This record gives sequence, C-alpha cells and structure tokens, in this order.
Amino acid sequence: MKLKMFLIPVVILTLGFLIMIVLVGLREDPPNATPPRLKKIVKAQVVNLGRVTSQIIGYGRIKTAQPVVLYSEVNGTLSQGNVPFQPAQSFARGDLLVKIDDRQIRLEINSAKSDLLNALATVLPEIKVDFPNEYEVWQTYFNNCNYDQQLRELPKTDNQKIKLFLSRFNVYKLYFQIRNLEIQLEKHYFYALFNGSVISADLRVGSTVRNGTRIGEVISLDDMEIEVPIPAKDIEWIDTGKPVLFTSTEISGEWNGSVKRIGKNIDTRTQTVQVFMDIRNSNKGHLFNGIFLKAYIPGKSLERAISVPRNLIYEEEYVYLVNNGKLEFRPVTIARRELDSVIINGGIADNDTLVTEVLQGVAEGMLAEVKLTGR
Repeated sequence: MKLKMFLIPVVILTLGFLIMIVLVGLREDPPNATPPRLKKIVKAQVVNLGRVTSQIIGYGRIKTAQPVVLYSEVNGTLSQGNVPFQPAQSFARGDLLVKIDDRQIRLEINSAKSDLLNALATVLPEIKVDFPNEYEVWQTYFNNCNYDQQLRELPKTDNQKIKLFLSRFNVYKLYFQIRNLEIQLEKHYFYALFNGSVISADLRVGSTVRNGTRIGEVISLDDMEIEVPIPAKDIEWIDTGKPVLFTSTEISGEWNGSVKRIGKNIDTRTQTVQVFMDIRNSNKGHLFNGIFLKAYIPGKSLERAISVPRNLIYEEEYVYLVNNGKLEFRPVTIARRELDSVIINGGIADNDTLVTEVLQGVAEGMLAEVKLTGR
C-alpha cells in the first residue's frame, strides 16, 4: 500500500514532464526581426567649382612714411610762422612753420648786391664800346637787379673777352657770393613740404638757436604706411596688384591701400616677413599715427576650386560627401589653409554633394538624407 502511494506522484510528474516536452516541440520559433538601419539627416550643398581668391589677414600699426626732424643750420632767434608751432598742431603744404631772425643775413645780401651793381656799372661802358651787340642784355640785367628780390642768373655768353672783363671786375665772384648768401637765407625758413602735424616742439618762439639745434619733429599725413608682419608661407600668395582693405576696432570706417614693398628678411623668432602698405583714401585724415589696423590682403586666385569652413575638414584632409544616399569619407587636396576656411582644389568634383555641417557619431556608409543649404 505504501509503495502504491509513492509511485502514483512519480507517475504523475513523469507524465507531466513528457507532455511538456511534446508541447514545446510542437511550438514554432518566432521569426528573427532585423533592426531597421539608421538614417542621418544632414545639411549639404551641391559643389560648383570655380575661381576662388585667397586672402591673407594681417595686423599692424599705422605710421607716417615721412617723419621729419627739424634742425637749425643757422644762428638767430626763433620766430612764429603761419601756424602755432606746438604739438598736435596740423598744417598744410606750403605753410611757414617757424622762421629764424633773418635781418642780419638780408643786410649781408644787400651789401653784396651793392658791390655787384658797382662792378657791373664799371664794366658796362667797356662792353658798350667793344661789344655793342651784347650791351643791351647786360644793361637790362643791371636794371633788373633789386634789393628786395632774389638775384637772377647772369646772362650767358661765349665771348671770352666779355668773360675777361667780368672776371677782372669780380662780377662772377660777387654773383656766387650773393647766391650763397641767398641759400643761407632760405635756411632761416621752415616751410611744410606736405600736409602734416607737429609731433614735438623742442623750442618756443623767442628761443635762441644755433647751428645744429633741434627745433622739433613733424610727420606727414599725406604719405602714411602700415608695417604688417606676414607669415613667410603666405608671402607667395600676396597679389600686389590688388587693393588692400583696412579696418579698425578703435575707430569706425574702412580704408583702401596697396602693397608698396615686401621685405627680404625673415624674423627668426616669429618666422614672419615685414610687408609695407600705404593708405590712399581721401578720408585718411581721420586716422592717427600709431593706430592699430587690420589688413585684408587679396591673394592669388585658384581655378576650379571651392572654399569651405575649416571645421568641415576631418583628420586634416577628409570631408564627408553624400553619395547614393550614403555617407562617403573622401580625401581631398587642400591648396591653402586660411584663418576660418580652406581652399580645396582636388578630390572633389562638380555636382558632388558636400556635407556642410559638423558630423559626430557617424560612420562611412551610413544612410543619409540630404537637406540642401544655400552654401
């Protein structure tokens, strides 16, 4: 009886286990579901190759190309000119900046002219008798010699006897003596050779000056230039025939100029070459000597090229394209790297679809849907 009660549960469990195995074998496995492939929506543009002009960016300070230091070459007392000679004073071409007392030199000139007229008065009768055809020329010259005017050039003659007469009465000697004194007189006046401004005034009106005394310094506002250090690798790209654009963060406005000359020496510390440019705008009077400017220097042009932002270049030489609905990681030829962009002239063709946004977490061959942009 006890054995029977023990076998009944065992039989029941065994039958249940066998039935479960049979049912499991009859169940069909569900089909394996293939996960859908991800598709990336990307901004892109259709490539249209053309002429691309490179650009070099540089920074430099403006300075006058003609700083002039005024030194006295004569002795005397400093006098006022047409404009106040003081720092920051502007002046125009032809203005008398300062002068030095000229009364003494004028007296010396008039005294020498008196001697010359006396010598001519002595020689004129000799010329009238021996060379009546040339008398009128010398008489006219004598009549036109005035004490308040610059001495005119002596009449030219090929007649050796007339030259002998003139030399015997010291006409030539007195003439050159007067011309020398007149040159010294010119050194008493400091006329402006350009439109400019006074930088420093070392002496004031009434000061005594001597030969070699520094009077002050002036600068030209007509001929201003900028010295810009440019990396040596960019020098070959500069197109000297195109205008340069200048801007400033300190004052408003834009100015045009051109490349005047390029240095031949490389700064060993910065590996830059000095490039000198001028400014030609009519409103350049608003500029100040020493102001900091940004220069946009046009470079040489490349045919069948395209300019793209630098952040679209991966691993220094690759870009993403969309080809047949998939991302393609393609190497390209970079002709020039600029501040914010690069110029590509190889590895890409017209009508290629170039991705114009920065991609992350993607791989070559990924499905891509293009959203065209205006770039």
